[in-house]
Amino acid sequence: MQERLVWLLKDKLNIIKNKTILIIGLGGVGSYALETLIRTYVNRLIIVDNDKIDISNLNRQLMANVDNVGLYKTDVWFDRIKKINPECDVIKITEFITKNNLDLLFNYKIDYVIDACDTLETKKEIIKYCLKHRIKFISSMGMANRIDASKIKISYLDKTCYDPLAKKLRNLIKKENIRGKIPVVYSMEQPLKINKLGSIAHVVATAGILCTNYVINDILKGVNDE
Repeated sequence: MQERLVWLLKDKLNIIKNKTILIIGLGGVGSYALETLIRTYVNRLIIVDNDKIDISNLNRQLMANVDNVGLYKTDVWFDRIKKINPECDVIKITEFITKNNLDLLFNYKIDYVIDACDTLETKKEIIKYCLKHRIKFISSMGMANRIDASKIKISYLDKTCYDPLAKKLRNLIKKENIRGKIPVVYSMEQPLKINKLGSIAHVVATAGILCTNYVINDILKGVNDE
């Protein structure tokens, strides 16, 4: 079942399998990040989202289909994870995360955080907590109203451009004097000027996969540095 990963990673796969990774936000970006982590056999995942699957999610969220509309995303993902990797220890948090209940996320020893939520204040609080407690993380910026996935890259928050969400987040970070490098996935494409927040699968998928790329390669870098 894991033989192709073993061929590629050998005993380094065990290092990956023993990490605990928290994903907050199981929508477009988060769903593809989560799927690729499952298939890399990370054996402890904390999944966070308070939403139910909606018919509008079908265009971009990996787990969404007509049969599971109305079900909680965390419940759908729990079942999906177990069908791919029955050994995975899955912790579900079906809550809307704010500053007041942020501790729900960090009652466990966490190695990495993937922030794929779309609430600005929550993003800021997660980043603030991770920097303070030296937890490795990556945060996804805005992917709405973009169509060119080749413009998506990994960088740092202070290096971003053409991203309204990142600009607002930078202002919040500066206002609270939060210090430290903030790794992000963001798009260099200027968003289309439309009145709605449109989205497309290949863009959010690329962002989610780049989040996983960042985490897995950081783990492997640490192993290679030893």
